[in-house]
Amino acid sequence: MTTQFDLLTETIRVLIGDDHRIVREGLKQILADAPDVQVVAEAQTGPEVLAEVAALGGSLGLDLVLLDIAMPELDGLDVLQAIKRDHPRLPVLMLSTYPEKQYAVRCIRLGACGYLNKSADPDDMIAAVRKAAGGAVFVSQATAEALAAAVGSASAQTGPEALSHREYQVYRLLTQGRTVSEIGAQLGLAPNTVSTYRARVLEKTGAKNDVELALYAERHARAPKGT
Repeated sequence: MTTQFDLLTETIRVLIGDDHRIVREGLKQILADAPDVQVVAEAQTGPEVLAEVAALGGSLGLDLVLLDIAMPELDGLDVLQAIKRDHPRLPVLMLSTYPEKQYAVRCIRLGACGYLNKSADPDDMIAAVRKAAGGAVFVSQATAEALAAAVGSASAQTGPEALSHREYQVYRLLTQGRTVSEIGAQLGLAPNTVSTYRARVLEKTGAKNDVELALYAERHARAPKGT
């Protein structure tokens, strides 16, 4: 069994998947301060992440994937599912600028070994990489609170919590101002299929249009615990 001591004496091989070069460079600079962590590959689109993982032999050539949720061409949540399907032993630590209560629970349910906000302290980020690479689930205080809230409301899910995986992806992109055509291109769906998901999202959130949906998402993100 891998121990914490082993992780400090063995190299943790990391792949960074993020579409912004400045973010990748920043992550590499942070991880460079950890002598036991080495970034061996990087990718800027969803398909590139999957190609790099396959080329490196999954868990044979990698110890961890740091993956952004908002990836172009193939959504980060879909990339996560593909990695866990084809390389179930390869840990994936999700990255995002969004608050934990918006995505952490859903990511962990899809197989992620944790959820890390890009604004996290560098020391916390390195600690998360080490813990995730060791086979454990990294749970920040904010993520733990989100998980607790999800368990407490599991029997009465409403709004975003009630959305399916695909509905949630469409919801997220709609609230970013994406058009039906743009969403279809990113998710690989026909426009009429996206429209169907959009209708379901509007029904489940109670929004009448995309403007109301964006306002709803903002209220939900800022809602205090317990509401």
